[in-house]
Amino acid sequence: MSNLMGLYTFSPNSTSAVASSSFEDTALFAPRTHHMHKKHMILGDQDVEIVSNEISSLNYATAMADKLTKESRDEPFFVVDVSQILRRHKVWTTALPRIHPYYAVKCNNHRLLLNVLATLGCNFDCASKGEIEAVLDMGVAPERIIYANPCKTASYIRHASARRVKTMTFDNEQELYKIKNLHPEAELVLRIAVSDPTAVCPLNLKFGAEPETAAPALLKLAAVLDVKVVGISFHVGSGCRDPTAFAIGIAYAHKLFEKGKEFGHPMRIVDLGGGFPGYAGATGHVTFEQMADVINAALNIHFPEGCDAQIIAEPGRFYAASAFTLCCTVIGKTNVTADRVTKEENMKDQPAFMYYINDGVYGSFNCILYDHVQPVGRPLKPKDGPNYWTALWGPTCDSLDLVQAQCQLPQLTEGDWLVFENMGAYTFAAGSEFNGFPRPEIRCIVTRSDSTLLHMLRAKMMAGNGADSSSGISESEDDAGSVAESLPNSDQEMSEMFF
Repeated sequence: MSNLMGLYTFSPNSTSAVASSSFEDTALFAPRTHHMHKKHMILGDQDVEIVSNEISSLNYATAMADKLTKESRDEPFFVVDVSQILRRHKVWTTALPRIHPYYAVKCNNHRLLLNVLATLGCNFDCASKGEIEAVLDMGVAPERIIYANPCKTASYIRHASARRVKTMTFDNEQELYKIKNLHPEAELVLRIAVSDPTAVCPLNLKFGAEPETAAPALLKLAAVLDVKVVGISFHVGSGCRDPTAFAIGIAYAHKLFEKGKEFGHPMRIVDLGGGFPGYAGATGHVTFEQMADVINAALNIHFPEGCDAQIIAEPGRFYAASAFTLCCTVIGKTNVTADRVTKEENMKDQPAFMYYINDGVYGSFNCILYDHVQPVGRPLKPKDGPNYWTALWGPTCDSLDLVQAQCQLPQLTEGDWLVFENMGAYTFAAGSEFNGFPRPEIRCIVTRSDSTLLHMLRAKMMAGNGADSSSGISESEDDAGSVAESLPNSDQEMSEMFF
């Protein structure tokens, strides 16, 4: 099992200023009992249901939907698969073993996700006072945070100083003077403008110093001001489509690394930013493995293993997207002709449908507007019959609230459940309760074997800090019914799905 844990985690005892994974004693994991069988665990303050290793998010979602329907409830809900977070981390550490992930909190700030990543040894990319507080509140050491916002509010810089968060980015002269005055002990990372122009969200339109002339000038000014610069960062853009942008950024970082040393800066960090896909088969994107091949090749040239550089990155959707599955109900239905959906005049004689569901672009589907993502829904339970042209609308009174303008679905009825997978990135974090519609309930699951692994990781982490490995762990009775209890048995005796 120790080898398995090695695949999942970065060392919790690292002593480097940026890659440190020291962790204060917090009650992340407390098993809960139910009728003498362990069926729940507490991660942070979130109740997580332990399920058989054979149970998937869709299995659980189907059982949850059936339970709600029997109770005459129809509110939307997320299923968060903790085991999927662990699987994504293993993919990362296998493909990019030299790169320490600093999870981009803005992507999805759900406390459970942050707690799991902290336990796995990930560090954090924060962009505001609120995000810094959310991470520190879990007991994460301030050395595990990079304040990766090149344009910071003055009061937030003072807050970072008070909270001992030293590592932060900058990309202009004014920010350099501001940090010098407000947080002179800060250790700065210079962000340069390197971008994939084909990315879904190019970011160098807003941030990044020009790498050929502006960046060296800023390094020189920082030396004159006696402000410590410790590294170079870039971001190729969210939803990268051309991985060669990483190679270009790494090459620039190497040149500026050497230039920084000439000016007396203690250069040690190379931050590759984000842009990594959230799940396999993301439309229009290169695969994570293709990105990793380009990145590893460039690092071998410019920052070979054994050099004095710490390589980090800021993945967000890579970890968050595929762990969250959203289920919504059909709350209304309108029969229309297909031309109203397709906008094709020659389809006036074909039937079509418009359905209204209980989450929309002002809620979880804000990713359509802000993240340029088009979620795809399908019936949670397969339905017989032909497909028809379909439009899916959100629940609000705004005609902007369109979830899918055109799709092919079998005929649905009010109360049917639709499922949307890969809904963890830039969805939950930016949702609102516009028009009085509440955010979806969140249900969390973890497989039996991974719950054991998480307990072992915590014990290892606590032992590394010289603390009692049982500290913060307690047990209690839980009389609430388990959704997983309603799941059908499998050939591997699903009836014994719990401890």
